[in-house]
Amino acid sequence: MEFEGLKAIVTGGASGIGAATVEYLQDRACKVAVLDLNPEGAPGGSVGIHCDISNTESVNAAVDQAAQHLGGIDIVINNAGIGAQGDITANDDTEWARVLNTNVVGIARVTRAALPHLRESRNAAIVNTSSIAATAGLQQRALYSACKGAVHSLTLAMAADHVGEGIRVNCVSPGTADTPWVARLLDSAPDAQAERAALNARQPHGRLVAATEVAAAIGYLASPLNGSAVGVSLAVDGGMGGLRLRSK
Repeated sequence: MEFEGLKAIVTGGASGIGAATVEYLQDRACKVAVLDLNPEGAPGGSVGIHCDISNTESVNAAVDQAAQHLGGIDIVINNAGIGAQGDITANDDTEWARVLNTNVVGIARVTRAALPHLRESRNAAIVNTSSIAATAGLQQRALYSACKGAVHSLTLAMAADHVGEGIRVNCVSPGTADTPWVARLLDSAPDAQAERAALNARQPHGRLVAATEVAAAIGYLASPLNGSAVGVSLAVDGGMGGLRLRSK
């Protein structure tokens, strides 16, 4: 019960990896507020708060509400984000700006709003959700890779800036996870079964990453038991980033 007495906010915590993270933290006695566009889907036991991380006013109001309800904030899980497909010609300037504003600047907004509370905590931690796309070249993921590469670099910069204040910053880098976004991606494919098989095969352990596996990694990085984990990018990718297997 290493999170007993601690309070966390989880953006995008009403579904997928975010919801699994909320449940992981609550199972270990953490109090959790979910900041989400659809907070009605927040796991039971958490407090759901409407939040649009692409909008500063919405973020500031949601973080203030969460802090008041929880009695402070010790942990920030910057998980909310949106997907993007295609090479560099597939998305216009407006879409590039929208995705970067949500996936990168959104982290800055939420963290900036929460910093005064984190500075008062004795066990402050921030975990950002990056991706294997930050460090591995994936086809048809130009915009998504760019924003997740920025999340990786931002994590390191934040860790350097705030470690002296006792605030640990890390990120988790999942492979292709079995989430609602990936499900929608498969549904839109001409052959969903073939697309799923291709995504499974791209990861050396032969399957999609489970949301609960990513949640456990986030929990590890956020836990006060791991106080020396600072500036870490923890891969949960079935070996995709580091292994080079011979073809059969």
